[in-house]
Amino acid sequence: MADTVLGAGGTQVPTGPQHSTEQVTAALSAIEAGTQRLLAVGKAFDDASVRRPSLLPGWTRAHVLTHLARNADGLLNLLIWARTGAEHPMYASPADRDADIEEGSVRGHRLLLEDLVASHGRFAHAVRTLPESAWNAEVFAREPIPAHHVLRKRLLELWVHLVDLDHGFGFADIPEPDVEQLLEDAVQTFGGRPDVPAVTVVVDFPDGHLRTWELRGTTEPPTQVRGAPGAMLGWLLGRTGDQTLEGDAPELPVWL
Repeated sequence: MADTVLGAGGTQVPTGPQHSTEQVTAALSAIEAGTQRLLAVGKAFDDASVRRPSLLPGWTRAHVLTHLARNADGLLNLLIWARTGAEHPMYASPADRDADIEEGSVRGHRLLLEDLVASHGRFAHAVRTLPESAWNAEVFAREPIPAHHVLRKRLLELWVHLVDLDHGFGFADIPEPDVEQLLEDAVQTFGGRPDVPAVTVVVDFPDGHLRTWELRGTTEPPTQVRGAPGAMLGWLLGRTGDQTLEGDAPELPVWL
């Protein structure tokens, strides 16, 4: 009989191959590197500049920083779910999530940074202490996911919202191993959606290797879009245009 762990709703699900301690350590190392880059950018602000608009409509930089802190706490809730088997969603409700971000966005610059440091510390501690057997437990974040995907979600949030802070950091600055993973996650999120056009995504990485992914929400012959990893990720996420990409880039649906 296959080993099982408690999944969403307390049901038992097969674990399959375990997510190893080495994989968790590597993922947390990437998250901590992204967090340090985030804090370095955050420290460059002051009480005035943190109130300036971010690249996200309707959000200041303070909104973005607060969202990243609450996202760490929300993902920590999913790790509690994985550890205990008791349902523990990211947020009590979408309204509560939005209210927490609004409340935090009026804090001063120093308190915003302290919130980021503290929330990351709580999340990192939960990652380090989660039993290895729990990493394949099923939790729910818009859809059922294995707990180890929580690490990928945090990395995506960190790097993408660093760009949204609009302070000298762009998609081209995301480290190559991380941007390749983020591209995979972006493509998988679009996978199977009927509103996604048929596209062959071709990415040329700086070290010379090439990756190809398929977006196929329709049966139409796919168009091909090719370019650098950062530019491709920005286009897939709807953050940047397609000016530097080769091919006829179709309009994509809104990211999430």
